[in-house]
Amino acid sequence: MSKRLMGVLAAVVALVAAGAAPARAGNGDPAAAQVDAFDAALLDTMKAAKSLGAMGRYHKLEPAVARAFDTPTMIKFAVGPSWSAIPAAQQAALTTAFERLTIAGYAHNFNGYSGERFELDPNVVTRGPDKLVTTKIVSPGAAPATIAYRMRQSGGAWKIIDVFYNGAISQLTTRRADFAATLAKGGPSALITHLNQLADSQLK
Repeated sequence: MSKRLMGVLAAVVALVAAGAAPARAGNGDPAAAQVDAFDAALLDTMKAAKSLGAMGRYHKLEPAVARAFDTPTMIKFAVGPSWSAIPAAQQAALTTAFERLTIAGYAHNFNGYSGERFELDPNVVTRGPDKLVTTKIVSPGAAPATIAYRMRQSGGAWKIIDVFYNGAISQLTTRRADFAATLAKGGPSALITHLNQLADSQLK
């Protein structure tokens, strides 16, 4: 696993700060079950990381990301208000490129196994239509790394719509500034190229 991910601090996300009430998840909470399944896919990939290689990890994680993430909603949030002005064909291409980048990022960061395990927090925070599910990556001899997933129902399933690292830093908020600059310079076509280039760089 990359040092960057192992240095992630506990996420104290905005949903909690806004006064969301915690609800005990138990084994039956569907949002928690979705994250638990994704954690299992990551761990399985980590254990076979070296033999798989970057592209092998990508292909192994591809169906897991498709099941767990609502990438159409994520790219829409990341692009912001200008999304509605982008032609449908380019919206589709952006969604595909963003999903590719998401998979590539996990394939790059979860690139080895040294006895790590995942611990799912059974306390799921619910606020309005969203839930917040937190998981810890516990590595021998290191402080646990915490990742919090913001989730919303899509197509009858709970799916991830944002990821929080480093004390409530939203992945999509971080992406938005980068995406906005690219859109301003070259429009949707430039952003599609940019996303694919970022994905390619993660798979080298």
